[in-house]
Amino acid sequence: MAHDASDDGGQLPPPAKKKSPAEEEAEKRRKKLTPGSLMKGLIRSGTGDATPAEGDQVIIHCTTRTMDGIVVNSTRREHGGKGIPLRFVLGKSKMILGFAEGFPTMLKGEIAMFKMQPKIHYAEDDCPVAAPDGFPKDDELQFEIEMLDFFKAKVVAEDLGVVKKVNSLLISLQQICSIIQIEIFRILFSFSDLLGAPIIDEGKGWETPREPYEITARITARTADGKEIIPSKEEAYFFTIGKSEVPKGLEMGIGTMARKEKAIIFVSSTYLTKSSLMPQLEGLEEVHFDVELAQFVQVRDMLGDGRLIKRRVVDGKGEFPMDCPLHDSLLRVHYKGMLLDEPKSVFYDTRVDNDGEPLEFCSGEGLVPEGFEMCVRLMLPGEKSIVTCPPDFAYDKFPRPANVPEGAHVQWEIELLGFEMPKDWTGLTFKEIMDEADKIKNTGNRLFKEGKFELAKAKYDKEVLDANPVHAKALYRRGMSYMLLGEFDDARNDFEKMIMVDKSSEPEAKAALLKLKQTEQETEKKARKQFKGLFDKKPGEISEVGVESVGGKDAGDTKSSGEATSADRDADAKGSQSAESEYAFEEERPGLLGRLWPSGRRIFSSLGLNRCTIL
Repeated sequence: MAHDASDDGGQLPPPAKKKSPAEEEAEKRRKKLTPGSLMKGLIRSGTGDATPAEGDQVIIHCTTRTMDGIVVNSTRREHGGKGIPLRFVLGKSKMILGFAEGFPTMLKGEIAMFKMQPKIHYAEDDCPVAAPDGFPKDDELQFEIEMLDFFKAKVVAEDLGVVKKVNSLLISLQQICSIIQIEIFRILFSFSDLLGAPIIDEGKGWETPREPYEITARITARTADGKEIIPSKEEAYFFTIGKSEVPKGLEMGIGTMARKEKAIIFVSSTYLTKSSLMPQLEGLEEVHFDVELAQFVQVRDMLGDGRLIKRRVVDGKGEFPMDCPLHDSLLRVHYKGMLLDEPKSVFYDTRVDNDGEPLEFCSGEGLVPEGFEMCVRLMLPGEKSIVTCPPDFAYDKFPRPANVPEGAHVQWEIELLGFEMPKDWTGLTFKEIMDEADKIKNTGNRLFKEGKFELAKAKYDKEVLDANPVHAKALYRRGMSYMLLGEFDDARNDFEKMIMVDKSSEPEAKAALLKLKQTEQETEKKARKQFKGLFDKKPGEISEVGVESVGGKDAGDTKSSGEATSADRDADAKGSQSAESEYAFEEERPGLLGRLWPSGRRIFSSLGLNRCTIL
């Protein structure tokens, strides 16, 4: 008989939760269990009432016997094993069905005997693990299991070669903190020992180290069978992530830790690479590292090529990166600028040369060298950092102090005293909003004329989105910035949107689209000429990018460029006379190579590919 939903007040039962592939596989395997196929006998009781759950790492000793008591395999030395326990992560590790069903029934310290029919161990259809050599997998067998330990684990390497022991109580509290963001829950962490949690500290803050951070940590290590190989000592160990100064697996595990965190990291032989910490690795199948992450220094390779490096020497206040300055913030900094000579010479110090007053500037307005701003934007209030900067991100593209030579590499010692957040336009009158938008427009125009197209585009973004989402003038200016950056699709979208939001701007938009088309054609034409003959060389020869083999080509390029400029002026003339005053502004065009292929040139330059080898 059909069930009437009205019997339940009109409410239907909630839909069943979709199972993960792992859960579906476990359920499929579980159907192979039949009465009597898996039997358990208790040899020694365990302690507590907690049993292993999915996501836990279990550590066991196992001895396998035939039904008449003959040992066929064991981890214990007294039975011919190596004395090294086995590790499994429930729900992650591949294991026989009898283990998958038996482990969750055990307490810590418990010893139990599991009798398994062949279809429950290695003779299972599609068994995920292979039986050891000479193993009687078609026989009914007895598995004596001692549950040495189990705990919540973080899988660092997908093949389970690196696993970190974590505190289950602290993890649950951290999740609560991240959801409701109430700091008072942190107080509970100090009572973890009283609540029976493992002696592992969760650390402070949410930032974790990565290459090329500098690490200070206390490290001890022992083999899987308990032999100490790195003894405990008072002084901490110092190393830099990414320089192979510690084994790879240990480095990976530390990369998941917060400052002041204590953890145990299990590393298999696959991830035990040679290092100054452990030069001898012979005979080591697995190492357990006890780590206390005392401190780490944030070191950032800002460009990814080792040229612009930010090194934090004094921590700031707040959480990185949530409490760093936003775009359009008013920043106050003290800084000392030095030339990277020997000895280093100071060329400016706000505490000396600015009457002790800090430098104040708004981010996103191009008022300081690009490398300077990039690094300050990643600082916390009160933080002090040392920045090493190459010429092209220092003063070669910025008004250069008289005592800084061209091509100089510089170092800045920067202290971020504080910053003010961007002005909130909520509650402003229409006139106040338009005044702010006008300031943003003027700044964007200045940045555009200075050739700082990325910064100019950001200003036009703000004018478009914050002041008036359908502002035709701002769309035009932003589209021009996109075009000069070589981002032609984005430019086309802005010019086409002008027509949609303001029909009166259609002539100007069409002129801009024509100019865009001509710019694309010119770029494509010169790109083809730039790479002409590049792939005509014989194997092994080097073809120079941009080098013509026939004389007189450079003059032709110049003429072509001039003709295109003339065509641009003709296209602009098709717009109304008012467009000249409302939309047009001086364009500081990029260099010849920048006009050839802006995006492609940046890619080749960043990779250092100024020449190609024909293989």
